[in-house]
Amino acid sequence: MTTPPVALVSKCTIFPSEKSSLPDLKLSVSDLPMLSVHYIQKGCLFTRPPFPIPQLVSLLKINLSHTLTRFPPLAGRFVTDSDGYVYITCNDDGVDFVHATATHICIRDVIGSIDVPHCVNEFFPFDRTVSYRGHFIPLLAVQVTELADGVFIGCAVNHSVTDGTSFWNFFNTFAEVSRGVKRIVRQPDFTRDSVLISNSVLKLPADGPKVTFAGDAPLRERIFSFSRESIQRLKAKTNNQKLNFDGGINIVELIAKQSNDHLKIKTETAEISSFQSLCALLWRAVTRARKFPPSKMTTFRMAVNCRHRLQPKLNSLYFGNAIQSIPIYASAGEVLANDLYWCAEQLTKNVNAHDDIMVRKFVEDWEKDPRCFPLGNFDGAMLTMGSSPRFPMYDNDFGWGRPVAVRSGRANKFDGKISAFPGRGGGGSVDLEVILSPETMDALESDPEFMQYVTVY
Repeated sequence: MTTPPVALVSKCTIFPSEKSSLPDLKLSVSDLPMLSVHYIQKGCLFTRPPFPIPQLVSLLKINLSHTLTRFPPLAGRFVTDSDGYVYITCNDDGVDFVHATATHICIRDVIGSIDVPHCVNEFFPFDRTVSYRGHFIPLLAVQVTELADGVFIGCAVNHSVTDGTSFWNFFNTFAEVSRGVKRIVRQPDFTRDSVLISNSVLKLPADGPKVTFAGDAPLRERIFSFSRESIQRLKAKTNNQKLNFDGGINIVELIAKQSNDHLKIKTETAEISSFQSLCALLWRAVTRARKFPPSKMTTFRMAVNCRHRLQPKLNSLYFGNAIQSIPIYASAGEVLANDLYWCAEQLTKNVNAHDDIMVRKFVEDWEKDPRCFPLGNFDGAMLTMGSSPRFPMYDNDFGWGRPVAVRSGRANKFDGKISAFPGRGGGGSVDLEVILSPETMDALESDPEFMQYVTVY
């Protein structure tokens, strides 16, 4: 017997509680490439609130209206002017609010299975909606889904309007307003005066861009959890491998470290971080699982936040996309013949090198060839890391407690797409949402190097 789908109870438009005074906001060179990708779909699973669901829905509508007053672009629409520039017009046209019910689904159904169940996709509005559609439909939709013993609050936000940093600032603010916080301190910065604002025009087909990956390929999706202790063990192992030099200690490097010489001798990369250690572990394991010949070139893409990399720095609460995607290349043979430290060092060197000069070079290169971001796994050998374990996803307390879990919808998922979430326990724990072909996932699950660090709850 098939499980009944999530049922729609009601749908309405929510308007900001006050009129916007913001001018039109021009899309940046980080915003424009996202016109061809899906709306971001992220949300939080909660236990059932200690008051009736109709009361919750009513409160969330009111509080969303107040939150939109702080985030006027989300209640606007896209407009393209006669020169081809795309803007967000902060015209208060409003956002969608959906109330749905799925009381045959329990919290344990969502978080208790090995793979993420397909029902999670039904917890989000704007399923597989391309961001260009923001010319004609809301830039934000919120869906509240009542479960048997819980509630899921899911958001779909246009990816040309926000990146993860901006998205979670909105979600956190929505939660703060909902639980009655009187003084909201994290005010988004809507200025448009950085190098990211360009005179180059992105030429688009008349009917808008299409996504660049197949949306119907068979995939498995699983959350792999890594405890703080497990990650510390992995980080220690990765960094210890740096000390090994033909089975002993690299004496030259040790002397350089101990030297009091005023000339700072630059040795290899500094200590590898926990997250880069985890990325290296995944890169090796997936490369093994995909069974490539040694000569096959693999790519590990990492999305980096450019706010603090630019000089002068952007406000940490700059609203919009301020991310660039850094590709790191290595052959399958190099990835597997070398150790964790070598793989992590390749990632670390490239991320650390992405300074103000590199950010500006990425902008210049895009201006020479304005195009949408080619998202996908085009040669079967790519991994694309998004989101961040630093995002405050579990800070979203709407008034009756922190989330039980964080989940995402069907948006922008393909073989090799990875998203990093903080673990619910905090303290440096990390969850990786891993999307792979079924055969690759099967092989990953039997990879001893990888699975020894996975925590099973």
